[in-house]
Amino acid sequence: MKRFNHQAFAAVAALVLSAGSAFAGNPDRAGSAGATQLLLNPFARSSGWSMANSASLRGTEAMFGNVAGLAMVGKTEIGFANMRLPSAGLSLNTVGFGQKLGASGVIGLQATILSFGELEVTTYDIPEGGRGGFRPAMSNIGVAYAKSFSNSIYGGLLLRVVSESISNVRATGVCFDAGIHYVTGEQDNVHFGIALKNVGPAMSFSGDGLAVQGLLIAGSDQLTLQQRSAKQEIPSLLNIGAAYDWHISEVHRLSVAATFVSNSFTNDQGLLGLEYAFRKMLHVRAGYSYEKRDDADERATWFTGPSAGLSVDFPFGEEKKSAVALDYAYRTTNPFSGFHCLGIRITI
Repeated sequence: MKRFNHQAFAAVAALVLSAGSAFAGNPDRAGSAGATQLLLNPFARSSGWSMANSASLRGTEAMFGNVAGLAMVGKTEIGFANMRLPSAGLSLNTVGFGQKLGASGVIGLQATILSFGELEVTTYDIPEGGRGGFRPAMSNIGVAYAKSFSNSIYGGLLLRVVSESISNVRATGVCFDAGIHYVTGEQDNVHFGIALKNVGPAMSFSGDGLAVQGLLIAGSDQLTLQQRSAKQEIPSLLNIGAAYDWHISEVHRLSVAATFVSNSFTNDQGLLGLEYAFRKMLHVRAGYSYEKRDDADERATWFTGPSAGLSVDFPFGEEKKSAVALDYAYRTTNPFSGFHCLGIRITI
């Protein structure tokens, strides 16, 4: 059975890699994708690594980086996170839920809302505003299922609905994620992971905001012209990651992680991360994001490189298997002078 599972893992990995061969970084398409909110990591714990730990993600947070890690939920896990860019007035709020269904696997739910605050209404005739405000809304909801096929192999699927709107124009799309996670080593300290993300059909905007009213040159009849929105692709990508844990002693652990991100609509990225853990209670981490480009002017992401994070876990219960954890992360950006992310996780 173990040999069969390893062969199955190799077959699925080969299939995902062959499907992802079309995802080689394409800077010529940068800026042409829609629903780019899907590229923002809403969770604090993995943001501190710059998402380099895609191969060792576990729990509800795995529904962003590699959904296969959801299969490692022990019983029930709930997570909340808030990311803020103070200088831009932007806020990203996320809630994640995972529930183990015995040997059948784990189901998960993730909801993310991106808030821009209230913006001024402007028109061609009144560019200075003064006609009230409106609130753009961006959100996505994902439903996931993950399962452990052996002590070494985990897999998962996620279906996500994406929504973007203003007062009179809106767009809705659907995409899916798929991931596999392989664990080996004497202490399960070697991790490999592959995740295919944001794969789905193109989406387009519709609504009254695309209509223009006017009068005929001769006569008083009024016509309404309905414009059509061009279709926009969802920003698909492929994550290939690896991680290694050094268990220095029973109370000290040092982990290194790396992830290669092959983007279909922008430059490829290389992510590196390092984490130190003390008694499984205090975690300090740092990461770096490298983007392949010829010079700084061709940078296609606002992340400028370094990141850092801190987590404190408070175990409780008779066997200390339940815990409440507080997470914090900071990532450097240009523009907007960096963002802060706070999170809380409850495992039962």
